[in-house]
Amino acid sequence: MPALEGRIAVVTGAAHGIGRGIARRFATEGAQVVLADVDTGAGEEVAAAIRAAGGRAWFVACDVADSASMERLIDDAVARFGTLHILVNNAFRKGPDGALETMAAAEFARALQGNLYAALSAMQRAFPTMHVQRYGRIVNVCSLTGINAHPRSADYNVAKEALRSLSRSAAREWAGHGITVNVICPVARTAGYDRWAAEKPAVAASILRQNPMGRMGDPEVDIAPAAAFLASEEARYITGNTLFVDGGSHINGVNFAAAAQESD
Repeated sequence: MPALEGRIAVVTGAAHGIGRGIARRFATEGAQVVLADVDTGAGEEVAAAIRAAGGRAWFVACDVADSASMERLIDDAVARFGTLHILVNNAFRKGPDGALETMAAAEFARALQGNLYAALSAMQRAFPTMHVQRYGRIVNVCSLTGINAHPRSADYNVAKEALRSLSRSAAREWAGHGITVNVICPVARTAGYDRWAAEKPAVAASILRQNPMGRMGDPEVDIAPAAAFLASEEARYITGNTLFVDGGSHINGVNFAAAAQESD
């Protein structure tokens, strides 16, 4: 039996990249998937493609800049299916790069809203349903940029590390209710990465040289299986963990500072 057969899952940021890969994998594993994204056109296309392949998927427009939108997303999923088993907070907000000494407080506020408060709103809204059924799987997507202190993105770094701390707190408080909360920190090749690498080929090459496996992960083949595992019954005794799905980049820490100097 597929690992997620009969489960209801919500995946945010599911129109592109890692979120799309996770949504597609969850559907392959038997879950009914609610895809959420601000990009309505792309999100509808992904949901339609999943259905065409025999999966079950629905799209809901959602904006992480608006916590009320996140709450409606969870309410819509529960109203449609009567329950919710899995929540993946993958959607994020990343502003323009900038030096810490000149970064406006408003940039930190926007990063916290898009990366921390949006996930918090979804988690809090999902809790009553998961609590009643004494079952829930929450997977939050964080980033090595916060762990390794990527320069010129302090707002994003802080917000993602705050989400990791929130995940650990929720794991501790909700474990007795049958709810697990874990984090994945992925390194993946997405359309956004390809655009960035085309603009800064020397930086991209430097980062790849530091990856022990020498490549970026594939969202669906490399990253999504880790999320599917954490969302499955097989991970029932795992909570409060950070799983690095990064080809080993975390082992010695990718030297983003050196890469940044190359780009100057």
